[in-house]
Amino acid sequence: MDVKTLLYRFASIAGDEARRNFIFDALGDLGYAPRVDTAGNVLAGDGPVWFAAHYDTVLLPTPVERREGRWYAPGIGDNSSGVVLLLALADPSLPVGFAFTTGEEGLGNLKGARTLLRRVKPQVFIAVDGYLGSLVGWAVGSERLEATFVGPGGHAWGDRGAPSSVYGLGLALASLYSLPLERDESLNVGRVWGGTAINAIPSEAGLWLDLRAKDPEVLARRSREARSLLAQAADRARVKLILRRLGYRPAGRTAPDWLLEVARDAYLEAGVEPEHRAASTDAAAAIEVGVPAVALGVYRGGGAHTASEWVDPDSLVIGLRVLKSLLRRLRERGWTG
Repeated sequence: MDVKTLLYRFASIAGDEARRNFIFDALGDLGYAPRVDTAGNVLAGDGPVWFAAHYDTVLLPTPVERREGRWYAPGIGDNSSGVVLLLALADPSLPVGFAFTTGEEGLGNLKGARTLLRRVKPQVFIAVDGYLGSLVGWAVGSERLEATFVGPGGHAWGDRGAPSSVYGLGLALASLYSLPLERDESLNVGRVWGGTAINAIPSEAGLWLDLRAKDPEVLARRSREARSLLAQAADRARVKLILRRLGYRPAGRTAPDWLLEVARDAYLEAGVEPEHRAASTDAAAAIEVGVPAVALGVYRGGGAHTASEWVDPDSLVIGLRVLKSLLRRLRERGWTG
């Protein structure tokens, strides 16, 4: 089956279990004896090099729509395209491992990649994820926190003047967004909640905070500052703060020079100009086990993480050329630098 047909079929499949089953069956058809590990990864093959593509999505996939040379569906690029290209690359005769991981998106906390790399610890790890030309040798780290402000609640008139959790939330939001950020970091409150009725003082309100930075020291410092600001907001509002860590991804360099060179040459051979960038991908998990890792993009498209996500299906043919070139070059080098 060619990659475009494979993408059209796979990108419309909704739900991790259904997507995992499709991958499992496709690997079996290729001659593998696939297995599913405790994290929900689908694994095939083994060797000094492991390729990985996450199959979980931010939004629930819907049937693919084809309009003016583009294919539209949530998750069709990120990362259905990566999955189908790994399926097209997979060959049981190769001494290479292929992992189709879960837990990369949302609050997954790199569960799939972390579980895989702790178990196999390969000599090289390749994450297939992102737009064609993207060459990621530096992981953007993240700290994700849930802050819940809890007060006594009460009647809007009868208990007027009582501590309000929403006041604590508002103070926290104003303080967080007043932080002077450096160029290579970000702060985002992605979700807020609280209250039950217009005439009731909310007893609970909260937020989800996502902090990101290229530098691990900057990330650690910003996390300490954010925690302090959240505590100060609770104190000023006279409410209780319940703080929970939702996830953490390490920051730092993942790819040595030799691996970046190999990946760059693979792009150039396929006629693609590589763009070095930092990003948050499965490759970040390799930092924790000391494995050289790089992430490569394999499709042209846009609208990732939205309902209008799209890809140019013809670009997958180029993406497959890139992966084949990379695989050949790694093999010629004896799989390592």
